[in-house]
Amino acid sequence: MCSRGGSLEPPPTLHTRLVPLPAIMPPERPPMSSTTAPRKRSARARSQERLALLLIAPTLLVLTIVIVVPVFQSLYQSLHGQPGLDPQTGFVNDTEPFVGLRNYADIFTGGGARFWNAFLNTTLFGVVTVLLETALGVIMALIMHKAMAGRGVVRAAILVPWAIPTAVSAILWGWIFNQNGVANAILGQHIMWASGDWSAKWSIIIADVWKTAPYIGLLTLAGLQVIPEEVYEAAKMDGAGVWKRFTSITLPLVKPALVVAVLFRTLDALRMFDLPYILVGPRKNSVETLSMLVQDEASNLRYGAAAAYALLLFLYVFIIVFAFIKILGADITGSGRQERHHKVKASSFVNGGSPTTRRERKAAGRRADGKGVSA
Repeated sequence: MCSRGGSLEPPPTLHTRLVPLPAIMPPERPPMSSTTAPRKRSARARSQERLALLLIAPTLLVLTIVIVVPVFQSLYQSLHGQPGLDPQTGFVNDTEPFVGLRNYADIFTGGGARFWNAFLNTTLFGVVTVLLETALGVIMALIMHKAMAGRGVVRAAILVPWAIPTAVSAILWGWIFNQNGVANAILGQHIMWASGDWSAKWSIIIADVWKTAPYIGLLTLAGLQVIPEEVYEAAKMDGAGVWKRFTSITLPLVKPALVVAVLFRTLDALRMFDLPYILVGPRKNSVETLSMLVQDEASNLRYGAAAAYALLLFLYVFIIVFAFIKILGADITGSGRQERHHKVKASSFVNGGSPTTRRERKAAGRRADGKGVSA
């Protein structure tokens, strides 16, 4: 605009006010039916359960026939005695008389001395042999795992004792522990290995460790082969020595395979029968185990006592399995691996615990906003 003097005046200032626009909300989705999705999931779950039951039905049938039925038959048999002369009537019974829990009660009286001797021998062999086999098996696994010339020959040589049948192994060690055998020639002494008490026990322990230590070594080797080499390289760069790498890396990572191997070997040691039976002989108090006692009672037609001893051995083995699973964390079925995946997130090991999923990033953003407002 022009003033009277002919000069231009600046245009008047326009005062505008910003009006906030209404927030644009996304269109609401129609509510999902509360019955459609659960029905689909439940139908799918039911079909999967039926398929799973159909697939494991043959296995359950076989286990019922070979395990459940014999256990109940043994329980029934343990409640009966030996047929013969009835002291009350004076007649000879052709059938086995019902004696109730007398076969179990005899174990805790003077007649149970043989049972407790066999129980102690079974426990001794199970503990000593498994400890020695575990130590030697881990050493064998470390040797077989090393990259060296002739590693295939070393692996084959170590696994040969485990491939030999137990009966053949017992005969071979019987020749070694003979009074004119290799063992006495090396020691320079004349030891009657099968006649003594502890000498017979040590002959069983040495023969069993020689045969089954490669079994633990083989399973431990399988656990060692899944450990990445980058872990050892990082430990070396941090200055960790050989013993530190073994105790901090090798043992923790190989523990699942090692615990399962020790569990299976313990169960096999508690059922030891053929090695002491062939190497030393039957009815020897020095090496008689519970399995040998059951066989001897059954061969003398004392089926009730044999069934009672067999059930107690079954209960003993069951307690050992339960202790291994609960105390040492033996993961036999693989369910513990899934639980660990649910409990520990992979992001805590990969990127220091930073959020990776969309939900985690949103939650972290909300926490950061809250901290900024409070500040």
